[in-house]
Amino acid sequence: MSCSKIDPALHQAKKPDWIKVRLPTNPVFFSTKALISDLRLHTVCEEAQCPNRWECWSAGTATFMIAGERCTRACGFCAVTTAKPFALEVDEPERVAEAVKRMKLKHVVVTAVARDDLKDGGAEHFARTIEAIRAAQPDMAIEVLTPDFHAKEECLRMVADAKPHIFNHNVETVERLTPLVRSRAKYRVSLQVLRRMKDIAPEIVTKSGIMLGLGETEPEIFQTMDDLREAGVQVLTMGQYLRPTPQHLPVVEYVHPDTFKLYKEIAEKKGFEHVASGPLVRSSYHAADFNPLKR
Repeated sequence: MSCSKIDPALHQAKKPDWIKVRLPTNPVFFSTKALISDLRLHTVCEEAQCPNRWECWSAGTATFMIAGERCTRACGFCAVTTAKPFALEVDEPERVAEAVKRMKLKHVVVTAVARDDLKDGGAEHFARTIEAIRAAQPDMAIEVLTPDFHAKEECLRMVADAKPHIFNHNVETVERLTPLVRSRAKYRVSLQVLRRMKDIAPEIVTKSGIMLGLGETEPEIFQTMDDLREAGVQVLTMGQYLRPTPQHLPVVEYVHPDTFKLYKEIAEKKGFEHVASGPLVRSSYHAADFNPLKR
């Protein structure tokens, strides 16, 4: 990928004091890592180099990434490998369900790489994974974080018919920066995906997230909030963009925690039911703090 359209000279290499990540000491972290390895699973925690993986794994939680570890897109912010994907593994949904059962989770998040090589974009694989988890753990809160499926109606219905409790699709950034930040994805298509899912299945909670620090302005952030609310989105996450390698997009700004707190208050006033906003917040960070089963 190229970050030439966002001036690399703008990159803020020195991280502020509030960007600190603890190293693992809890034995649960290592047992979780061993379990995931044993069941031949992938997690977005590792593949995307999430800064919270030590904390989440030490608490015995993880976000499972299905449909392989090779993505057909090359977004300028993402550490997941871009390459021709392998064939889907037919038994993967059952392996994810087994991991969820062994970890005794109350809330599971399932995400996936973009699979533009597949006619359904991996929608059926999502549906099978949701169904396998529900069969293994009937009282589980199930959240999916999906690619856009090019907004294909049949794909969205396939996921909706499997009845996840939360449907998450991230717009990632403001409309102006979308062509520079996201590969193939379009801001308005993402809004269409979220709006259509709410139309298809009003009972499913819709969720989205944006990264800050890529050069967006405050009015653009507030407009994104308004666009998401207009699309019926109920849950919002906002976090700091952190560059995974020098080949990725530059960090233009480190947003202060007090500013994230202010944005949370503004988002709540705009009508979001739940808002997670902070430097290290990611789509799945403390996902269980919002329980769709107790609304």
